[in-house]
Amino acid sequence: MGQLLLHTAVEVRLLWVLRDLLGVTGPKYGCGLGVCQACTSHINGKAFNPCSVPVSKIAPDDEITTIEGLPATVGKDLHPMQEAWLDLDVAQCGYCQPGQITAAVAKVRQAAADGREIEDRDLDEIRNICRCGTYTRIREAIKAGAKNM
Repeated sequence: MGQLLLHTAVEVRLLWVLRDLLGVTGPKYGCGLGVCQACTSHINGKAFNPCSVPVSKIAPDDEITTIEGLPATVGKDLHPMQEAWLDLDVAQCGYCQPGQITAAVAKVRQAAADGREIEDRDLDEIRNICRCGTYTRIREAIKAGAKNM
């Protein structure tokens, strides 16, 4: 029985550890398969979906950042991308917004690491699903937020 419990514990998806054990509720449950990307967070600065990653795949030195920790990465109360979201009144229901914002930050960082600004082709690669359909405002907010990152 003990091995069964241990095996079950290491196969629990990180999203449930974040939400249910740690009380970090920014990453949302949408599909559990990494498709909708409502749970998008960062692992070592790169976007990933904790709904599809078992705890056993997380190394002790991996740094996990959710929407709650994003402002600390820039030492402010809000990350510039969050500020852009508010300035452009992006959210309607808001359910997907934490994942949208963390995906956007990772994409802007990736473009910067390539020595360039964010482009429409980068925005086309962001596959987070927004059921309210605020994609036009999301794209504009990403461009605005990128200027202040």
